[in-house]
Amino acid sequence: MKPARLLGLLKARPKPALALAVLAVGALGYWQFIGFGPKAAKEGAERGPAPVLVAEAARQDMAVTAETIGGVQAFTSVAIKSQVDGQVTGVHFREGQTVKKGELLFSIDRRPFEAALRQAEANLARDSAMWEKAKLDLARYQELVNRGVVAKQQFETARANADGAGATVKADEAAVERARLELAYAQIHAPVQGRTGNVLVQQGNVVKANDANPLVVINQVQPIFVAFSVPERLMSGIKNRMTKGGLVAQATASGDSGAPLLGRVEFMNNAVDASTGMIQLKAVFENANERLTPGQSVNVLLTLGTMSEAVTVPSSAVLTGPKGAYVYIVKDDMTVEHRLVSASVAREGKTVIDKGVDAGEKVVTEGQLRLFPGAKIKLPS
Repeated sequence: MKPARLLGLLKARPKPALALAVLAVGALGYWQFIGFGPKAAKEGAERGPAPVLVAEAARQDMAVTAETIGGVQAFTSVAIKSQVDGQVTGVHFREGQTVKKGELLFSIDRRPFEAALRQAEANLARDSAMWEKAKLDLARYQELVNRGVVAKQQFETARANADGAGATVKADEAAVERARLELAYAQIHAPVQGRTGNVLVQQGNVVKANDANPLVVINQVQPIFVAFSVPERLMSGIKNRMTKGGLVAQATASGDSGAPLLGRVEFMNNAVDASTGMIQLKAVFENANERLTPGQSVNVLLTLGTMSEAVTVPSSAVLTGPKGAYVYIVKDDMTVEHRLVSASVAREGKTVIDKGVDAGEKVVTEGQLRLFPGAKIKLPS
């Protein structure tokens, strides 16, 4: 339809007709845009064969993979706090240093705890002597009661005194153990091996037991976790791989030119996030050279299986149209056929065609913009 006539109709017709005319123009333009209209065929014939590149569909084994973004987490994160009150007399590491399990981190003034221990030991010695005397008195009263010299009531009083002295000794022993424990708390050792963060106290600071702010945080980074989420539709395949020998995850950090790190998926959450339809997984990486750092984002690749003898074409050959994925098939007479296909796995520049293309058929990989069903093509000489 000519533009002048169309404009006349738009002015003369009421609003319903106007809407229909606009839709007709849009449909006609779209038809010509995608190259299926008679006008495109005529113009294509006038321009001559379209130069294209082609490739042959082939059969090959194709890995079934899932790619997602993950976050690195410390294998263990420990906030170091003091268990006693006192003044810090020494900080025995540097910020960011890797410390070993059991390594001395902080020293707290020991003198108050040493004095408390000596006092507890002295109380124990005194009460132990009193207990020994009470036991001797009890033995004497036992003999006198047997001879009928003293009243039985006196014997029972002596026995109660001995029992009380024994209980006092046990309390003193507990007090000594407590004092020794507090003295041991005056030296703070690393509970795990890992890398230290910011040191929040220095020598001379006074700390309180179980203060809200930690003295330092230690993150264990060897091994290390990578947490990520995948769609729930992959759960079945992931569970099968985890039970049949394990599921390997590859992690690649942005800017890291080294080979992908390999880890083992060891955790699947016990519930799917209903708001996203995703389930969380965690993989453990040895992280020998500390290439991964807690809080870092990484690309995660899971290999869930292998499709044997799948028909594959270059991914550039697969286009998307109103009815779904399609390719241009090269026919013997050097014309092309527009064919709808069912595409699935895509990886490393190859796409698996589940339905629509047979191995050995040739598909157009470049130059599709000038093509339409039945268009003539030419290959590079």
